[in-house]
This record gives sequence, structure tokens and C-alpha cells, in this order.
Amino acid sequence: MNIKSIKLSLIKMPLKQAFTTHLGTVTEREAIIVEVEGKDGVSGFGEGVAFSSPWYTEETIQTSWHVLKDFIIPLIKENGIAHPEGTFALFSSIRRNHMAKAAIETALWDLQAKREGKTLSKLMGGTVDTIPSGVVVGNPNLPAAITQIESYLEKGYYRVKVKISPENDIQYIAEIRKKFPDLLLMADANSAYTLEDAERLKSLDEYGLLMIEQPLDYDDIVDHAKLQSKISTPICLDESIVTFNDARKAVELGSCKVINIKIGRVGGLGEAKRIHDFCADKGIPVWAGGMIEFGISRAHNLALASMPGFTIPGDISGSDRYWEKDIIEPEIKVQGGFITLPNRPGIGFEVNRKRLEEVTIFEDKIIF
Repeated sequence: MNIKSIKLSLIKMPLKQAFTTHLGTVTEREAIIVEVEGKDGVSGFGEGVAFSSPWYTEETIQTSWHVLKDFIIPLIKENGIAHPEGTFALFSSIRRNHMAKAAIETALWDLQAKREGKTLSKLMGGTVDTIPSGVVVGNPNLPAAITQIESYLEKGYYRVKVKISPENDIQYIAEIRKKFPDLLLMADANSAYTLEDAERLKSLDEYGLLMIEQPLDYDDIVDHAKLQSKISTPICLDESIVTFNDARKAVELGSCKVINIKIGRVGGLGEAKRIHDFCADKGIPVWAGGMIEFGISRAHNLALASMPGFTIPGDISGSDRYWEKDIIEPEIKVQGGFITLPNRPGIGFEVNRKRLEEVTIFEDKIIF
């Protein structure tokens, strides 16, 4: 791909509102911004979405930086790469570390789309120009959560996901459903339950949830199949689906009826597309999950969610959901519950280099 340099920028920004799950609370967000500059002067951008501590996956910002700087970039520099599709095979000598891999891989896809003069959406096989938007409410305080939901509905969002745990579930969901009887509502447990909680989870069936996301262990497929046979609410798997083979096995076992696809979690757009294509063939709905991202990753999510199998509104909200000022321009906006995809080549947004510089705390540039 005639690469001239790869630049890594570590950025940090406070969230407008704290985001809470039973695993912890996030009040500020770090990320790694990757810029791959070609010898023709064209740049592609990706975003490393690991968190600062290993609560979601084993990766962290520090481990991602280490793997990018000391393993992934040297591999590219030594071997070269003709097309983003080649990254899966090239990176196969490095186990897991999917968020680090995706940070580079997505930048290469952006670069490829720009060179072909296509939107990333069309290059990935996208078929729509607008996508429905959803939002996550991570506030365990019921009155505060209801207030947040009301504010998001006023902004046009019509699908809401709430975080639950055994300490905050049945009454929490019941009150939200009573207040919003027609709301497209789903619950995310982030592995807060065990199979012994099957009857408790079954009691949520009466509230008409779109799905309950990842109720059991983060690496489990077998017990989810047992649970799905006991409850009518569709189970959605998130953390359990790290590879294409995870998705295949989960579907074959009947472990879920829905799959959440996150580009960073599965190692890039290429693997995300493989999972999408398989699920579409098997009749399993998919949706695009969120990672409290900045605008670059959000733009990649838009391209992903434009593919035909994404039939459920994802966690792709506007830039103003988390940030006072994002690092892209124009910022992503939700209008009437939908986001319009950009029509410019690549991810379709410009990086606001002044804003990027303001929030950068460390950077490194590798010349090829």
C-alpha cells in the first residue's frame, strides 16, 4: 500500500457524564489514534478502543500501544501489505490483541477507500444512506436514568439500552417499561449473572425487551445455550464473540438469537464483515456495538452498520453523547433518530487536527 509513515497518538478526554456498569465507572476516556500516511500523501485513520484498565477485555491502552509499536508495525514494515484484507493473515502470528490489530486495520481500510475514491460504506458492501441510532444509559440511579432516557428521546433516539445487574434489574426494568411502554428497550448485563439466575432472568420476559446482552460469563457459549432454552427474551452475545469461529459455534449451539459486532473486539472490519455475512446467511440479526468511542471509530461503525444484516439499531450515537467537542468534523449528529452517512471517500469525515493536538498526551511516528 506504499506506506510512508504510521503515527500513533495517545489522547484523553473527560466524558460529559459518567458511564457505569457493574464492572466499574468510566469518567474519562483514553484512545490511540492511528494515522497511516501513504507515499502519495493520502492518510487513513483508525482508533484503538481498548480501555485504560482490563475490565472489558484483557487489552488496555498500554498493552495496545506496546503491541502496535513493537510487533504489528514492524510486521507491516518488514513484509509490506497490498490490501487491508491481507492483515488477518499477516497478523496471525500475534495472538488476540484484537483492538490493537483493528486500530491499524481500520486505518488501512480508510486509506484504501480514499485511494479508490469510494466511501468506506460502499467499499464494505453497505446498502443504505442512513442508519437508525441507539443510545446506552449507564446510570444505576432510576430517576436519573429516566431523566436521561427522556432527554435522548427528545433528541430523536428511539432505541435505548440500559445496564443491569442482580442488584439493579427487575424493578429497574419494570419502572422504565411502565414509564416508556412503547420504547425499543434492551438490557446489557456485562456478565453479571450465572446460570443459577435463570428464573430471575426469565422474569424479565414480561417486559418485552428486544434482547438481554451477555448475561453470563464473558467467555461462555455453552451455558448461554442452556439459558436461551429457558427464557423467551432473545440473548445477544457480545464479549463471547471474539472471532468468526466463536460466532459460528454460538449459532450452531443455539447460544443466542442476536450478535453484537464490535470492530475492535473482533480484530477489524474484515473479520466483522465475515461475521456479518455468516449471520445474514443463518438469519441471525446483528447490530453494531459501541465502546465509548471518539469520532474516528464512530465513523468506522457507521460504515459497518450500513451493511444489510444490521437490522437492529446499534450503539452509534452522536458525537455530543459523550464529548463537548469531538476530534472529527463535521461532528456526527442524530436527526429524527437517524444518522446520515457521509458521501466523501473513506470514513467521510475530516480529522480536526487542532482538536486532536489539544487532547494528545503522547505521540510517536514510525517512518517506513
